[in-house]
Amino acid sequence: MQNGYRFLEPQALARVKNLSVVARGVVEGFISGLHASPYKGFSVEFAEHREYVPGDDPRRLDYRMLGRTDRLYVKQYEEETNMRVQILLDTSGSMGYRFDGGLTKLEYGSYLTAVLAYLMIRQQDSVGLCTFDREIRLDMPAHGSPRHFREMMGRLEAISPGGETDVSETLHKLADRFKRRCLIVLVSDLYDHPDEVIRALHHFRHRRHEVIVFHVFDRAELELPFRDPVALRDLETGQRVEIDPAYVRDSYAAQITEFIDRYRRACAEAQIDYVRTDTSTPYDLMLTRYLAARNRP
Repeated sequence: MQNGYRFLEPQALARVKNLSVVARGVVEGFISGLHASPYKGFSVEFAEHREYVPGDDPRRLDYRMLGRTDRLYVKQYEEETNMRVQILLDTSGSMGYRFDGGLTKLEYGSYLTAVLAYLMIRQQDSVGLCTFDREIRLDMPAHGSPRHFREMMGRLEAISPGGETDVSETLHKLADRFKRRCLIVLVSDLYDHPDEVIRALHHFRHRRHEVIVFHVFDRAELELPFRDPVALRDLETGQRVEIDPAYVRDSYAAQITEFIDRYRRACAEAQIDYVRTDTSTPYDLMLTRYLAARNRP
């Protein structure tokens, strides 16, 4: 698959190139039995051709294309994928935060989205992408073709942080919309009322979807590194508040710890994979560790 996309770094792809087998084990563990083979008992819709690669079923070779182009192609079908992944990427204003010149949370989430989509489509699964703040801003249904992947990467590069967020309401809408069981991957800082977000995550589980939550922070949000009094501005509402870090540090640490633990406990209870990460951790390293741990017997 040709690269040249902002959020697919060659170095990262080199580091995750062996993850497909691991990812397949994880996916099979999540989605085992959800998808019947499209070649057993029902028709499928032809989507496009792709070049033959060793291991493809020779029965799917298109000999007419061979005669016209002198190259081997196989027919690609809309429903030939083994499973569906729906990536939900939070693009609200708070995801635009960065401290000390690093990646914004949205950039980090976009890199993560791109490499996950790459891995899934590489193994002939289908991937959809929804972005949201208070509203759903991008809604790409799940497909598995190279053309779909190229469009997804182009759309991803055009994304910028939006306005206020409504994580819980958006998740409820999407849970009602996704009729077919799939793997839901949520990438967000989850800055909404935890109890309401958790109810929305339960909605996915009630619909029998499997769910992974990547809870993304900037390290400054975890450690409050400021030494002198500082004015902080809410990136979604514009509200400003002045704080003295020395005075609020302990209470802030307790609150952020409880915020994270609330999600961690609730996800564990609902059998949802919860992964807390921050933008100082290379996304490919984080993903490698997660997949390896998830695939461990």
